[in-house]
Amino acid sequence: MWILDYITNKPVGSTPIEQGSIKGSLNGLVEVNASSSFPKIPVAVPFGIASVPPEGESSVVASVGNGDVCLGVLAKDKELKPGEIMLFSQGGATLKLSNDGHVYINGVMY
Repeated sequence: MWILDYITNKPVGSTPIEQGSIKGSLNGLVEVNASSSFPKIPVAVPFGIASVPPEGESSVVASVGNGDVCLGVLAKDKELKPGEIMLFSQGGATLKLSNDGHVYINGVMY
């Protein structure tokens, strides 16, 4: 993915944005291993959504004014068309908002 390669080589302040792997979580904070270890850092998510990425997910970490933050995990192809949104859990539950106006919960159209 060219954009990830581009941003991971661009500095933010004095520390570059890095790609790493989630190594664990505790109380909503994650540990990410990249070129170094980032222990106990918060995860940035859109307002209204709470998420703690599971161990092993590929993530992006940046240093910001008041510390390090996990910007999120790299999206996995869930066979979505441009403009569609899917929420999913590690356990397999899904909620999909499709372009045709339907809502799918665990694959069932509503």
